[in-house]
Amino acid sequence: MLAIELIANAIPPVFAADTIQRVLDRMAEFKVSHLPVVNKDQFLGLISENDLIEASDLQTPIAALKLSLVNPYVHDEQHIYDVIRLFYEQRLTVVPVLDAKNAYLGLISINAMNEYFAKLTSVSEPGGIIVLEIGNKNNSLAHMAQIVESDNAQILSSYVRTFPHSTKIEVTLKVNKVDISAIIATFMRYEYDVKATFNHVDENDGSKDRYDSLMNYLNL
Repeated sequence: MLAIELIANAIPPVFAADTIQRVLDRMAEFKVSHLPVVNKDQFLGLISENDLIEASDLQTPIAALKLSLVNPYVHDEQHIYDVIRLFYEQRLTVVPVLDAKNAYLGLISINAMNEYFAKLTSVSEPGGIIVLEIGNKNNSLAHMAQIVESDNAQILSSYVRTFPHSTKIEVTLKVNKVDISAIIATFMRYEYDVKATFNHVDENDGSKDRYDSLMNYLNL
């Protein structure tokens, strides 16, 4: 997936002539701590809430401020992993997206990023989760998939976690089957180290309703 595919236009940019108060109101409205500053389609930088909190006059235009974040952006054809890296390294709540001529196209919000992760990892799909710890030389996803498929199941998503100063890696598999006992037994028979397992919670136990109620409360 490319950055341009995750652009959300619900959050508009701010302009150099906007006052500090207007920018703070916009941040509160959209629940973000950063906003892109533009002049027509020219990207000027990213303004942070930290740039504003010490201002004595809230009617001061933001053009009078020194932006602490001038270059945090991605181009429209960059991979989504570059967006994730920028979110992580800069601790951002939005990432601006520019075209090849550095014209502002829109932004990617942290909420859009969270939704992408949810789809990427198939969190809403029923199934079980298996965490394996293996040597990095034995990391054969094809063999793992073969084991899962031997029980008429499929891998919905997977990711790898590495550790400093270790030859071990952690592989997490989300499979489309709730009862994963036979799959676990097969992994153990092939001498995989099964570090942890998790089963999808039954949707009828009310946890989804409690989650939806919590989300509605947080969005008030």
